[in-house]
Amino acid sequence: MATDAVAQLADSLAKTQVTEGELSYKGQGRKFDNAQSVEEIVKEIQEFKGLQALRLEGNTYGVEAAQAIAKALETKSEFKYCYWSDMFTGRLRSEIPPALNSLGAALMTAGARLTVLDLSDNAFGPDGVKGIEKLLKSTACHTLQELRLNNCGMGIGGGKILAAALTECYKQSSAQGTPLGLKVFIAGRNRLENDGATALAQAFQLMGSLEEVHVPQNGINHPGVTALATAMQHNPQLRVLNLNDNTFTKKGAIAMAQALKHLRSVQVINFGDCLVRSEGAIAIAEAITEGLPILKELNLSFGEITGEAALLVAQSVEGKATLEKLDLNGNCLGEEGCDALREVMDGLNMGDLLGSLRYWIEILNYRLKQVDGDVFNLLSLFFSFQVDVADAGKTAEAFLKISSVYNEEDKDVKSAVLDSIDAILRKAFASPSFQGYNFISSLLVMLGLLKSEDKVKPVRVVPGHLQALEYVVRQDYFPQDHIAVLEAFMSR
Repeated sequence: MATDAVAQLADSLAKTQVTEGELSYKGQGRKFDNAQSVEEIVKEIQEFKGLQALRLEGNTYGVEAAQAIAKALETKSEFKYCYWSDMFTGRLRSEIPPALNSLGAALMTAGARLTVLDLSDNAFGPDGVKGIEKLLKSTACHTLQELRLNNCGMGIGGGKILAAALTECYKQSSAQGTPLGLKVFIAGRNRLENDGATALAQAFQLMGSLEEVHVPQNGINHPGVTALATAMQHNPQLRVLNLNDNTFTKKGAIAMAQALKHLRSVQVINFGDCLVRSEGAIAIAEAITEGLPILKELNLSFGEITGEAALLVAQSVEGKATLEKLDLNGNCLGEEGCDALREVMDGLNMGDLLGSLRYWIEILNYRLKQVDGDVFNLLSLFFSFQVDVADAGKTAEAFLKISSVYNEEDKDVKSAVLDSIDAILRKAFASPSFQGYNFISSLLVMLGLLKSEDKVKPVRVVPGHLQALEYVVRQDYFPQDHIAVLEAFMSR
């Protein structure tokens, strides 16, 4: 890199971090190819009494290395938490299923009862789902509460395999008197499309225990959205529903609005970038008016919603004492529509809940009065981009767009760039649901340092990208356990 900042911070990371019942090798950026390379890990697993959690994320493991670790897990009957995201970077897809098979078989042999299974950011495709199929059907997963498979490239086929495995797990656990009570399901960026989403919806409807569902960026259109809406009605404890960046259109939005009328526990709704359109927004507003008493966040950004419909949405949150955020950015409001929207929210004493809309308007106006044309162009870009920080990929894209105009010699431009980056990343990393490793992997793909199955075209790397990275790794909001992964690739 152009700086030693990343390397210096990476060197300060502890090699192994241990909390009660947990052994962690998180974010070390190491490559383990064979049994010999994991001897230290194996020994520590074997000697760890009462092991409940193992963090392997942020490294890369070959088949032999995974098999050696698996062997050490065979006696760990108290094991509950698998934090195994981003552990196959640079591996052939054919290596991943046998590695997962061996780890899953070890947990079954141990008689483990899992609570969390996190395999996000592994891009293993349908074959990878087959690698965990036996585990998901086994008694080890009868107690599973959180299943995290974000950014795994499952596709329609993988979605169907996963749905069938969850269904079988539910049926077998129910027969034993302890039905599967999955609470959290995360599977963003998996190309599930309508068929995959519909298959999973049938499993969700059967379980009826979900509290959080996150399936953003899956190419789901109104048939899949409608199937998910029907399933959600059978999950009365649902608190968080995130379908960001799928395509509802009028039919899907109305179906989802009908589902919301049956739910009383929902706190967070993220239908941003879902093309709900005005008729869909009006239906959702009606559902909010009639129910959702503890709603905290509503995101209907970038949905082609007109000013009149946006006003109805704003009016629907009247009396929602728990509301913390209403996001209507990026819709067809115009200047007058924005003013009217702010007036309505101010009249409800909720003006500050339109923070994102207010923030970008005020920042833009402020900057236009103070700086030159280059910064005007930058902030116009930033304003129009209006980043959804719930989406790690879009956050990475925004970071690169903004940092590309960084100019060390121009204080105004430099300040504007760094202020903008701070605003985005501080907000992103402050969110408990933000997928930090997904942000790093997206950044590396866009910089051309990591291959992607989505055939993403890398950006032209300019000095501003590296200078901005140098800046952000020194900020208090940037997680230190991400730095080693970043440094491992940037130092190549």
